[in-house]
Amino acid sequence: MSAPVPYLHFDGKASDALRFYQSVFGGELVLHTRAEFGQGDASATAIAHGILSGPVDLFGADTRGDERPVRAEGLTLSLLGFAAPSVLREWFSALSVGGDVLDPLQERPWGDWDGTVRDRFGLTWLIGYGGESGA
Repeated sequence: MSAPVPYLHFDGKASDALRFYQSVFGGELVLHTRAEFGQGDASATAIAHGILSGPVDLFGADTRGDERPVRAEGLTLSLLGFAAPSVLREWFSALSVGGDVLDPLQERPWGDWDGTVRDRFGLTWLIGYGGESGA
């Protein structure tokens, strides 16, 4: 692992969220429940630890006790030049389903392409690629 990996806490939606991100980015998803970890203080099916490993790595869990769920303000996850333009366009489209396109994926005056989308779980993504990479 060469970069920080976001560890996201969801209010009872960790399984849904991580499965959604796997459907967008691909990769391998491993979900461990609270029951599996011997944590009987919450729903046995709640996620104690989830790992998405692939082109985009994410960790996630359901909140416990007084933990607050993820609320990303002033934070954007950047996928600039992270994959081939065709893949990035697919990711942008998939992330926008049930979410909000904040700035459409479009060519910029300097020749690169980018756009911003807030997905259905509240994460904001900046996705783009260089103009020379092909639109």
